[in-house]
Amino acid sequence: MEIVATPQALRRQLAEQPTGPGGLAFVPTMGNLHDGHLSLVRKALDSADTVAVSIFVNPMQFADGEDLDAYPRTLDRDIELLTEAGADLLFTPNVDALYPQGLRTHTAVRVPGLTEVLCGRHRPGHFDGVTTVVCKLLNLVQPDIALFGEKDLQQLLVIEKMVADLAMPVRVEGVATARAADGLALSSRNGYLSPDERDLAPHLYASLLQIRDAITTGAREFQGLCADAVQGLEAEGFAVDYCELRRCDDLSLAQPGDQDIAIFAAASLGSTRLIDNIRLRAY
Repeated sequence: MEIVATPQALRRQLAEQPTGPGGLAFVPTMGNLHDGHLSLVRKALDSADTVAVSIFVNPMQFADGEDLDAYPRTLDRDIELLTEAGADLLFTPNVDALYPQGLRTHTAVRVPGLTEVLCGRHRPGHFDGVTTVVCKLLNLVQPDIALFGEKDLQQLLVIEKMVADLAMPVRVEGVATARAADGLALSSRNGYLSPDERDLAPHLYASLLQIRDAITTGAREFQGLCADAVQGLEAEGFAVDYCELRRCDDLSLAQPGDQDIAIFAAASLGSTRLIDNIRLRAY
Protein backbone atom coordinates (compact mmCIF):
# COMPACT_ATOMS: atom_id res chain seq x y z
CA MET A 1 0.00 0.00 0.00
CA GLU A 2 1.31 3.42 -0.97
CA ILE A 3 0.99 6.22 1.61
CA VAL A 4 0.96 9.91 0.68
CA ALA A 5 0.33 12.99 2.77
CA THR A 6 -0.02 15.95 0.39
CA PRO A 7 -2.39 16.71 -2.50
CA GLN A 8 0.60 16.96 -4.82
CA ALA A 9 1.90 13.51 -3.85
CA LEU A 10 -1.64 12.14 -4.10
CA ARG A 11 -1.99 13.37 -7.68
CA ARG A 12 1.38 11.91 -8.64
CA GLN A 13 0.55 8.54 -7.09
CA LEU A 14 -2.88 8.40 -8.69
CA ALA A 15 -1.35 9.16 -12.08
CA GLU A 16 1.08 6.25 -11.60
CA GLN A 17 -1.48 3.87 -10.10
CA PRO A 18 -2.66 1.31 -12.65
CA THR A 19 -6.45 1.27 -12.84
CA GLY A 20 -8.32 -1.36 -14.82
CA PRO A 21 -11.84 -1.25 -16.26
CA GLY A 22 -13.30 -1.60 -12.75
CA GLY A 23 -12.07 1.89 -11.93
CA LEU A 24 -11.10 3.55 -8.66
CA ALA A 25 -13.06 3.27 -5.40
CA PHE A 26 -12.57 5.69 -2.50
CA VAL A 27 -13.32 5.35 1.21
CA PRO A 28 -12.94 8.59 3.22
CA THR A 29 -12.48 8.08 6.97
CA MET A 30 -11.35 9.90 10.11
CA GLY A 31 -9.21 6.95 11.17
CA ASN A 32 -9.33 4.89 14.39
CA LEU A 33 -10.53 2.16 12.08
CA HIS A 34 -12.85 -0.66 13.12
CA ASP A 35 -14.68 -3.39 11.24
CA GLY A 36 -17.29 -0.90 10.05
CA HIS A 37 -14.62 0.97 8.11
CA LEU A 38 -13.07 -2.26 6.91
CA SER A 39 -16.43 -3.43 5.59
CA LEU A 40 -16.37 -0.34 3.35
CA VAL A 41 -12.88 -1.25 2.17
CA ARG A 42 -13.94 -4.83 1.47
CA LYS A 43 -16.93 -3.60 -0.51
CA ALA A 44 -14.66 -1.22 -2.40
CA LEU A 45 -12.34 -4.10 -3.28
CA ASP A 46 -15.31 -5.99 -4.66
CA SER A 47 -16.46 -2.96 -6.66
CA ALA A 48 -13.28 -1.62 -8.26
CA ASP A 49 -9.76 -2.49 -9.36
CA THR A 50 -8.04 0.11 -7.19
CA VAL A 51 -9.00 1.25 -3.69
CA ALA A 52 -7.93 4.52 -2.10
CA VAL A 53 -8.62 5.41 1.54
CA SER A 54 -8.17 8.72 3.33
CA ILE A 55 -7.62 9.35 7.03
CA PHE A 56 -8.26 12.92 8.12
CA VAL A 57 -9.81 14.21 11.34
CA ASN A 58 -11.63 17.18 9.86
CA PRO A 59 -11.76 20.18 12.23
CA MET A 60 -14.38 21.94 10.13
CA GLN A 61 -17.08 19.46 11.19
CA PHE A 62 -16.44 19.83 14.94
CA ALA A 63 -18.15 22.63 16.86
CA ASP A 64 -16.64 24.39 19.86
CA GLY A 65 -16.74 22.08 22.84
CA GLU A 66 -16.89 18.89 20.79
CA ASP A 67 -14.26 16.15 20.93
CA LEU A 68 -11.81 17.23 18.20
CA ASP A 69 -8.71 17.13 20.41
CA ALA A 70 -9.79 13.91 22.12
CA TYR A 71 -10.82 12.13 18.93
CA PRO A 72 -8.72 8.94 18.85
CA ARG A 73 -5.86 8.89 16.37
CA THR A 74 -4.37 5.45 15.74
CA LEU A 75 -2.51 5.85 12.46
CA ASP A 76 0.02 3.04 12.88
CA ARG A 77 -2.68 0.47 13.61
CA ASP A 78 -4.88 1.90 10.85
CA ILE A 79 -2.06 1.40 8.35
CA GLU A 80 -1.68 -2.22 9.47
CA LEU A 81 -5.41 -2.88 9.08
CA LEU A 82 -5.62 -1.27 5.65
CA THR A 83 -2.53 -3.13 4.45
CA GLU A 84 -4.03 -6.43 5.61
CA ALA A 85 -7.36 -5.55 3.99
CA GLY A 86 -5.70 -4.93 0.63
CA ALA A 87 -6.12 -1.19 0.08
CA ASP A 88 -3.86 0.22 -2.61
CA LEU A 89 -3.42 3.83 -1.53
CA LEU A 90 -3.74 5.79 1.72
CA PHE A 91 -3.99 9.59 1.84
CA THR A 92 -3.11 11.06 5.25
CA PRO A 93 -3.13 14.87 4.95
CA ASN A 94 -2.73 17.19 7.90
CA VAL A 95 -4.89 20.27 8.43
CA ASP A 96 -2.48 22.59 6.63
CA ALA A 97 -2.50 20.34 3.57
CA LEU A 98 -6.27 20.61 3.12
CA TYR A 99 -6.83 24.10 4.58
CA PRO A 100 -3.62 25.97 3.68
CA GLN A 101 -5.24 29.38 4.26
CA GLY A 102 -6.95 28.31 7.47
CA LEU A 103 -10.55 27.44 8.20
CA ARG A 104 -12.03 30.90 8.67
CA THR A 105 -11.71 32.00 5.04
CA HIS A 106 -12.05 28.61 3.37
CA THR A 107 -14.88 28.14 0.88
CA ALA A 108 -17.69 26.06 2.38
CA VAL A 109 -20.08 23.70 0.60
CA ARG A 110 -23.59 23.71 2.04
CA VAL A 111 -26.51 21.40 1.27
CA PRO A 112 -29.70 23.17 2.41
CA GLY A 113 -32.72 21.42 3.81
CA LEU A 114 -31.29 18.00 4.60
CA THR A 115 -28.72 19.51 6.95
CA GLU A 116 -31.16 21.51 9.08
CA VAL A 117 -32.88 18.63 10.89
CA LEU A 118 -31.83 15.71 13.10
CA CYS A 119 -28.07 15.97 13.74
CA GLY A 120 -27.96 19.24 11.83
CA ARG A 121 -30.35 20.79 14.34
CA HIS A 122 -28.24 19.63 17.28
CA ARG A 123 -24.81 20.22 15.71
CA PRO A 124 -25.05 23.52 13.77
CA GLY A 125 -22.44 23.74 11.03
CA HIS A 126 -21.45 20.09 11.31
CA PHE A 127 -22.69 19.06 7.88
CA ASP A 128 -21.15 22.11 6.21
CA GLY A 129 -17.82 20.78 7.44
CA VAL A 130 -18.63 17.28 6.21
CA THR A 131 -19.73 18.34 2.73
CA THR A 132 -16.83 20.76 2.33
CA VAL A 133 -14.16 18.17 3.12
CA VAL A 134 -15.88 15.36 1.19
CA CYS A 135 -16.25 17.62 -1.86
CA LYS A 136 -12.57 18.51 -1.63
CA LEU A 137 -11.48 14.90 -1.20
CA LEU A 138 -13.62 13.76 -4.13
CA ASN A 139 -12.10 16.48 -6.29
CA LEU A 140 -8.59 15.43 -5.27
CA VAL A 141 -9.05 11.68 -5.65
CA GLN A 142 -11.54 11.74 -8.56
CA PRO A 143 -12.85 8.23 -7.90
CA ASP A 144 -15.43 6.34 -9.89
CA ILE A 145 -17.13 5.12 -6.69
CA ALA A 146 -17.17 6.56 -3.17
CA LEU A 147 -18.41 4.43 -0.29
CA PHE A 148 -20.03 5.60 2.95
CA GLY A 149 -21.55 3.71 5.86
CA GLU A 150 -25.32 3.68 6.35
CA LYS A 151 -24.83 4.12 10.10
CA ASP A 152 -24.51 7.82 9.30
CA LEU A 153 -27.60 7.73 7.08
CA GLN A 154 -28.28 11.45 7.21
CA GLN A 155 -24.68 12.09 6.15
CA LEU A 156 -25.06 9.59 3.30
CA LEU A 157 -28.24 11.29 2.06
CA VAL A 158 -26.58 14.71 2.28
CA ILE A 159 -23.56 13.55 0.28
CA GLU A 160 -25.77 11.90 -2.34
CA LYS A 161 -27.61 15.21 -2.81
CA MET A 162 -24.39 17.22 -2.96
CA VAL A 163 -22.94 14.93 -5.62
CA ALA A 164 -26.16 15.05 -7.66
CA ASP A 165 -26.63 18.83 -7.34
CA LEU A 166 -23.02 19.60 -8.28
CA ALA A 167 -22.97 17.04 -11.13
CA MET A 168 -19.91 15.36 -9.68
CA PRO A 169 -18.86 12.34 -11.78
CA VAL A 170 -18.82 9.79 -8.98
CA ARG A 171 -21.23 7.08 -7.85
CA VAL A 172 -22.01 7.22 -4.13
CA GLU A 173 -22.68 3.84 -2.59
CA GLY A 174 -23.99 3.15 0.91
CA VAL A 175 -22.79 0.12 2.86
CA ALA A 176 -24.87 -1.56 5.55
CA THR A 177 -24.14 -0.70 9.18
CA ALA A 178 -21.65 -3.02 10.85
CA ARG A 179 -22.77 -4.07 14.32
CA ALA A 180 -21.38 -5.81 17.36
CA ALA A 181 -22.95 -9.12 18.34
CA ASP A 182 -25.32 -7.31 20.72
CA GLY A 183 -26.52 -4.92 17.99
CA LEU A 184 -24.56 -1.79 18.84
CA ALA A 185 -23.54 0.05 15.68
CA LEU A 186 -19.75 0.10 15.41
CA SER A 187 -18.32 3.57 15.92
CA SER A 188 -14.97 5.06 16.85
CA ARG A 189 -16.72 6.84 19.71
CA ASN A 190 -17.81 3.57 21.32
CA GLY A 191 -14.36 3.50 22.91
CA TYR A 192 -15.41 6.43 25.10
CA LEU A 193 -18.10 4.34 26.82
CA SER A 194 -17.53 3.08 30.35
CA PRO A 195 -18.16 -0.67 30.89
CA ASP A 196 -21.62 0.06 32.33
CA GLU A 197 -22.45 2.43 29.47
CA ARG A 198 -21.25 -0.13 26.94
CA ASP A 199 -23.63 -2.69 28.43
CA LEU A 200 -26.50 -0.23 28.11
CA ALA A 201 -25.65 1.19 24.67
CA PRO A 202 -27.31 -1.59 22.57
CA HIS A 203 -30.68 -0.57 24.00
CA LEU A 204 -30.71 2.31 21.51
CA TYR A 205 -30.83 -0.09 18.57
CA ALA A 206 -33.26 -2.34 20.43
CA SER A 207 -35.65 0.62 20.75
CA LEU A 208 -35.47 1.24 17.01
CA LEU A 209 -36.18 -2.43 16.36
CA GLN A 210 -39.31 -2.17 18.52
CA ILE A 211 -40.51 0.79 16.44
CA ARG A 212 -39.75 -1.07 13.21
CA ASP A 213 -41.57 -4.18 14.37
CA ALA A 214 -44.61 -2.16 15.43
CA ILE A 215 -44.75 -0.47 12.02
CA THR A 216 -44.36 -3.70 10.09
CA THR A 217 -47.27 -5.19 12.05
CA GLY A 218 -49.55 -2.27 11.27
CA ALA A 219 -48.90 0.56 13.73
CA ARG A 220 -49.11 3.99 12.10
CA GLU A 221 -48.92 6.40 15.06
CA PHE A 222 -45.36 7.35 14.22
CA GLN A 223 -45.07 10.19 16.71
CA GLY A 224 -46.41 8.09 19.55
CA LEU A 225 -44.06 5.21 18.78
CA CYS A 226 -41.09 7.55 18.92
CA ALA A 227 -42.32 9.23 22.10
CA ASP A 228 -42.61 5.85 23.81
CA ALA A 229 -39.07 4.97 22.72
CA VAL A 230 -37.70 8.24 24.06
CA GLN A 231 -39.45 7.72 27.38
CA GLY A 232 -38.00 4.21 27.71
CA LEU A 233 -34.48 5.29 26.80
CA GLU A 234 -34.52 8.23 29.19
CA ALA A 235 -35.72 5.95 31.98
CA GLU A 236 -32.62 3.81 31.34
CA GLY A 237 -30.28 6.80 31.58
CA PHE A 238 -29.94 8.00 27.98
CA ALA A 239 -30.10 11.71 27.18
CA VAL A 240 -32.05 11.62 23.92
CA ASP A 241 -31.47 14.29 21.26
CA TYR A 242 -34.13 12.91 18.93
CA CYS A 243 -36.00 9.83 17.80
CA GLU A 244 -37.94 10.55 14.62
CA LEU A 245 -39.37 8.90 11.53
CA ARG A 246 -38.47 10.82 8.39
CA ARG A 247 -38.68 10.41 4.63
CA CYS A 248 -35.37 9.57 3.01
CA ASP A 249 -35.84 11.76 -0.07
CA ASP A 250 -36.10 15.09 1.73
CA LEU A 251 -35.95 14.24 5.48
CA SER A 252 -39.40 15.66 6.08
CA LEU A 253 -41.43 13.98 8.83
CA ALA A 254 -42.74 10.64 7.62
CA GLN A 255 -46.43 10.04 7.14
CA PRO A 256 -48.28 6.72 6.85
CA GLY A 257 -48.08 5.66 3.22
CA ASP A 258 -44.56 7.00 2.63
CA GLN A 259 -42.54 4.07 1.31
CA ASP A 260 -38.89 5.02 1.84
CA ILE A 261 -38.57 6.15 5.43
CA ALA A 262 -36.12 5.70 8.27
CA ILE A 263 -36.17 5.76 12.04
CA PHE A 264 -33.40 8.12 13.13
CA ALA A 265 -32.13 8.41 16.69
CA ALA A 266 -29.34 10.11 18.59
CA ALA A 267 -28.76 9.81 22.31
CA SER A 268 -25.93 10.22 24.78
CA LEU A 269 -24.64 8.04 27.56
CA GLY A 270 -22.43 10.14 29.77
CA SER A 271 -20.31 12.21 27.38
CA THR A 272 -20.63 9.77 24.48
CA ARG A 273 -23.11 10.58 21.74
CA LEU A 274 -24.51 7.60 19.82
CA ILE A 275 -26.46 7.66 16.57
CA ASP A 276 -28.36 4.89 14.82
CA ASN A 277 -31.09 4.32 12.27
CA ILE A 278 -33.19 1.71 10.57
CA ARG A 279 -34.41 2.26 7.00
CA LEU A 280 -37.77 0.89 5.88
CA ARG A 281 -38.26 0.96 2.12
CA ALA A 282 -41.55 -0.92 2.33
CA TYR A 283 -43.67 -1.94 5.32
